[in-house]
Amino acid sequence: MQPKTLAGLNASAEPAGWNFLTNHMHILVVLAREPDLRIRDMAVEVGITQRAVQRILAELTEAKILTVSKDGRRNRYMINRQTRLRHPLESRHTVGELLDLLGS
Repeated sequence: MQPKTLAGLNASAEPAGWNFLTNHMHILVVLAREPDLRIRDMAVEVGITQRAVQRILAELTEAKILTVSKDGRRNRYMINRQTRLRHPLESRHTVGELLDLLGS
């Protein structure tokens, strides 16, 4: 038996060309689970290139949503969960609230 979603579709089926969440949020979701995840592994998990992951990490760091520290040869990412969401419709909510909602 194949896994089902609410719409009755196969859970492993390709998305229909768009997603509710951005790749920036996808990166935060995977880092909330595993803060020392390698860029290569983030790229595979999110389904984007390593270069795109690097760009997103730089943008999130510049926006002070992420702090990066070295842990041996690996980077460790700390999410500033108090950061307010950027769009005016969501600005009363924080990154942490969204991560909590997503179970991260």
